[in-house]
Amino acid sequence: MSNIAGKAYAMNVITPIRWYKVWINRLIFKIALSKPSTLKGLVTLSLIHYARWVIIPRDGFPHLDSSQPKENLNYAYMLFFSNFNGSWDQYVDSFTFAIPAGLDLFWKWNVRYPKSVPLSPFHKYIRHNQIDTSHYYNAYPMAASNDVKSAKKLKQALINFNAESASKTSEEFLADYNRLLNYLQHDFGEMRATPIVSLAAHAVKERYLKSHAAH
Repeated sequence: MSNIAGKAYAMNVITPIRWYKVWINRLIFKIALSKPSTLKGLVTLSLIHYARWVIIPRDGFPHLDSSQPKENLNYAYMLFFSNFNGSWDQYVDSFTFAIPAGLDLFWKWNVRYPKSVPLSPFHKYIRHNQIDTSHYYNAYPMAASNDVKSAKKLKQALINFNAESASKTSEEFLADYNRLLNYLQHDFGEMRATPIVSLAAHAVKERYLKSHAAH
């Protein structure tokens, strides 16, 4: 299925922006990077692998050969790339709740942007401008971002445990082992694919209705 590799979902959204307002967005991005606190709500969302905004000016698309026709574009374009775990709706809604003002600030100058609240127009806007990811490579497809963090914590804890318990008695070893299990009990993830997520909730409903109508 496009957009999906194991537990991860790749989102690519391309939205037009009026070329003479690009400088405003670049200034906003620069301020956001210089003040990480403005994106604090986004950073705390553990389901996100990464999120990136890129602006391509209307004359900035690559011209690879002299035989390639040159574009005469009326708009610049803002590209939004993100990888995340969970469903499309969970991600978009979490984004809205985490940094609603930030979303409105980043996308404000984009053509026909409806604001992040209420959710329904925002969902429609993202769906309309999203480009399907037909080929998506993921180095650890069966691991969510939290699984990777837990694996790093587990590895270090086992290294420390091995070094500290090597010379202890069997009773002391057992006591340390039980403490270790208690400490790591929330970090034992399951490496398997999650149920398939769809582009949006309405797609799930359509598939459900079609499958039941067939029976």
